[in-house]
Amino acid sequence: MQESEQVWLAVVNLHAGSGKTASLWKAAEKLMDRMDIRHDNKYTDFKYHAAEIAYEAAASGFRKFIAVGGDGTIHEVLEGIMKYVGESSQSRRPVRISDFYLAVIPIGSGNDWIRIHNIGYRAGDTLKLIRENSFVSQDIVKVTAITDAAGRAGTEGSEKVSYMVNVGGVGFDARVCERVNAQKIMRKRSKFLYIKALFHLFFRYRPLPLAVFCDGEKVFDGNCFSVALGTGKYCGGGLRQTPYALFDDGLVDLTVIPDYSLPRILLELPRLFNGTLPKVKGIISGRGRSVHIIPRSSRMELIEVDGEIIGNTPVRFEVLPEQINVLHAF
Repeated sequence: MQESEQVWLAVVNLHAGSGKTASLWKAAEKLMDRMDIRHDNKYTDFKYHAAEIAYEAAASGFRKFIAVGGDGTIHEVLEGIMKYVGESSQSRRPVRISDFYLAVIPIGSGNDWIRIHNIGYRAGDTLKLIRENSFVSQDIVKVTAITDAAGRAGTEGSEKVSYMVNVGGVGFDARVCERVNAQKIMRKRSKFLYIKALFHLFFRYRPLPLAVFCDGEKVFDGNCFSVALGTGKYCGGGLRQTPYALFDDGLVDLTVIPDYSLPRILLELPRLFNGTLPKVKGIISGRGRSVHIIPRSSRMELIEVDGEIIGNTPVRFEVLPEQINVLHAF
């Protein structure tokens, strides 16, 4: 067994948490040394650098990763791991997704994924879970956006692949994420950033026609406000678009919000916070192993995965047959 397989690689996003990461990580690192948790550290310098770091580390033998940051850092680390897993599948000695362990020390502005695994903000408690090997298996959803040779969305051509461990979607929510990410680039930070973007876009967004298929069966075809898909329950700082999702059932949950009138949407908005959105008459919910979303007009819509914009429709969401090990507090 390679030496690196027994060492945790901490991928530290120094830009997370409004610049507080450096000081908070320094204290956490001292705790790791005190608790005799063997580790190495790599620091990100730019967006998507965490994915590059994770890929290179996996290729060099690392199998245990700690994302130090928010949901975006977790997403990038997972992307790097999965890129290596995919490439190794073509080799003589392929690695398995289940060989990898993913933990997080949450220091980001977006920390929704930790809610489904009962992980708190105290680094000492998190490190104790790591030392006690408190891990469970979690589903990974492969998300494939189909584009033509010119980079435009289409039914033929190249594919852009991403991976999801929480919530993604198409439509209004993706536009909100686009605005949130743009404001983060402008160094705007607030725990209410998502909520502010939601209300800013609420009266500006125009639904578009989509067809939605779940496990090959058409479940919706018409003007659509939003489609949310999740193996996790929470997004946007605690909103619950897929409140019944289970992270280990081998299925992705689906919630389709049709083109309701604005007063109707405003009336039902509190259900996003209390987890009763699927109970609204006319909203379509369900779960399956795969979901395919196809635009019904020339206007393409953005795709959001774990808070990151990855491309435009059409798109496939597919639960992989193998799971990754993730930190969990029982």
